[in-house]
Amino acid sequence: MTKRPKRKSGKSPAQAPGEAQILEFIQSQPARVGKREIARAFGIRGSARIDLKKRLKEMAEKGLIARSRKRLHDPSCLPPVGVLEIFALDEEGLPLARPSSWDEAQSGPPPGVLIVGHARGSGKVPAAGIGDRVLARIAAVAGEPAYEGRVIRKLESRQVEVFGVFRKDPSGAAHVEPVNKKARNDIIISPGEEAGAQPGELVSVELHRGRALGLPHGKVIARHDKVDSHKSLSAIAIQEHGIPNRFGRDALREARALRQIATGERRDLTSRPLITIDPADARDHDDAIWAQPRKAAGRITGWDVTVAIADVGAYVAEGSPLDEEARTRGNSVYFPDRVVPMLPEELSAGLCSLKQGEPRPALAVHMRFDTDGNKREHRFERIMMKSAAGLSYSRAQAAIDGNPDSETKPLLEPVLRPLWGAYEALARARERRQPLELDLPERRILFDAKGHMRGVSVPERLTAHRLVEEFMIQANISAAETLKAKRAATIHRFHDEPSEEKRRALADFLKTLNIKLSPSGALRPHHFNDILNKAKGRNMDHLLSQVILRSQAQAIYSSELSGHFGLNLRDYVHFTSPIRRYADLEVHRTLAAILDGSWKPPDGARAEALAETASHISVTERRAVAAERDTMDRMTASFLAEKIGAQFEGRVSGVIRAGLFVELTETGADGFVPAATMQQDYFLFDEKSRALTGERTGETFGLGDSVTVKIAEVRPVAGAIRFEIVSPGRKGKAVRKTARRTASRGRPRGRGQKRRRRS
Repeated sequence: MTKRPKRKSGKSPAQAPGEAQILEFIQSQPARVGKREIARAFGIRGSARIDLKKRLKEMAEKGLIARSRKRLHDPSCLPPVGVLEIFALDEEGLPLARPSSWDEAQSGPPPGVLIVGHARGSGKVPAAGIGDRVLARIAAVAGEPAYEGRVIRKLESRQVEVFGVFRKDPSGAAHVEPVNKKARNDIIISPGEEAGAQPGELVSVELHRGRALGLPHGKVIARHDKVDSHKSLSAIAIQEHGIPNRFGRDALREARALRQIATGERRDLTSRPLITIDPADARDHDDAIWAQPRKAAGRITGWDVTVAIADVGAYVAEGSPLDEEARTRGNSVYFPDRVVPMLPEELSAGLCSLKQGEPRPALAVHMRFDTDGNKREHRFERIMMKSAAGLSYSRAQAAIDGNPDSETKPLLEPVLRPLWGAYEALARARERRQPLELDLPERRILFDAKGHMRGVSVPERLTAHRLVEEFMIQANISAAETLKAKRAATIHRFHDEPSEEKRRALADFLKTLNIKLSPSGALRPHHFNDILNKAKGRNMDHLLSQVILRSQAQAIYSSELSGHFGLNLRDYVHFTSPIRRYADLEVHRTLAAILDGSWKPPDGARAEALAETASHISVTERRAVAAERDTMDRMTASFLAEKIGAQFEGRVSGVIRAGLFVELTETGADGFVPAATMQQDYFLFDEKSRALTGERTGETFGLGDSVTVKIAEVRPVAGAIRFEIVSPGRKGKAVRKTARRTASRGRPRGRGQKRRRRS
């Protein structure tokens, strides 16, 4: 029977219910519902149905609900009954499962489900093992995994594949080391099921179904590249995430036939000293910048700024083989040891790269700012430019700081100082705008002259980084404003505010630090900045930056006009990197059409194609981020594999029932401390404070705590590091019996299973 919300008698409400009401109704239903059920439940009739349809569409675009065969559901929650696939066993031998159908692009990684038994009335159900599919009753629980399942019946299993590295031990027995860091065991490969695989090769393995006990078994069904050194670790990510890394013949033939474009009708700005500022190891240069002061009566009254972006659209025609390849890839993928480019190197590192001293076509935006950094006007034009210098961030910063080299010294007064002067004005406007200010520097792998890894560093964030970033943001804003003025359809960058669920979780955690965040009401980026400012001097800056980052919604691409919460902007598009982002190439094409007068409002087919492209490149961007992160983890683990037993200082970056995640201070490497190895006490998990507390001693390990750990185990192929705690935790109170029941609630103990106590 459908549960309906209470409503007053009389006429139908004139407006559709709010988002919170709709979500509450959907989550209360035992099955997925549609627009008809929602309209009936809230008594919506007539023209009010139009408002309801619009609201449901907005909620779907925000990711609050998902559509499947005209039915709606909360994409972040599992239904009460669903189909699950068992993919592993936990340390106690209980099956771990995940939903059989899950839209990871819209809802993030699939949640885990612990199979704890059989549902009432299900009769005798055969034991479920790795690879099995089951119909189960699902319930949310506190802790990790977030759900428990009770099997109703087993279903016909699908083929389950695992990706890993083929190995042989000294006795000749074959096994595969999974690349997934969550996999606890290798896969046994029986004689005759090796498919000719050689040690060190990446392989795909089909798991044998129904094995509830013991190590998983499987057979090799595909062989891939060989992984014989740390240099090949990025190959694992390329294969694992399905990143296209070979261009088709037609695209390569087209790229090799292209020639340098002549100036033609473009404005010749080759004499303007535009410069590029990029990482020292950058292979493509798609943006150049220039600034000069405007003066009156001997005083500065404002700044003129030009941002010139490589005119990739002049080479890549829509619908061409090159264009199809670029769209399929969606973006370039940057690994520490290689780049998988969106465009062939003939373009990405050649004709489209703004190389020093070489003429290049560009799409430029000229912007005028007052002394307070307010943009007063802007205009776009197609130009021919010639980069006056290709500088790294560190060289540009050194010159400004008083240490110029032979190349930067002549550029200091005419080029670099005006850039920094303009940035100082823009920085004042940025401070008033109050975007989200998270300072989370990225790790970089260091290589020696022979290409061998020699360490991991967390480079300093320089003013030069912020300068280029702010210039690019202003160029993107200008592009969005131009497109909006023409009502031109294109692909926008959309970043929504945090969901109510994440906001409540963040507010609960901040309470434990005596920091207030209202769980309701208007929320803007400056609220998060205020929290970060309050934490300064309390040794929690990095921790809170991470926690706040995790609370944010994922940014996506959208074909409809939308805002950017993090940057605190109403209109935003990506315009500045068409060499490595397909969204920017689409924006370039629309701007170019506006400039030459050929732009026309899109018809239905074009609008639908833009929406599909936006959805597709949102997925490829997340794929790239995951692949880059996994490779960084693998390379860091490879570097630390020779340091087993060594001790390092770190900080607790995550706490779950099963143990602690620790980030090392020196390298930024992430590892895990299983609670089972913390022998000094039996530790209970408190979700609100995100801490493990010893029930007898009160010893506590919480999020952000400084700890000393010892490296106990490293699996470079999976990027997994296991630590052991060396230092004691914070002093706390022993857990009382009433609190103990609350804190330890979650995973039920099976019949005859004793509670594990650590002495």
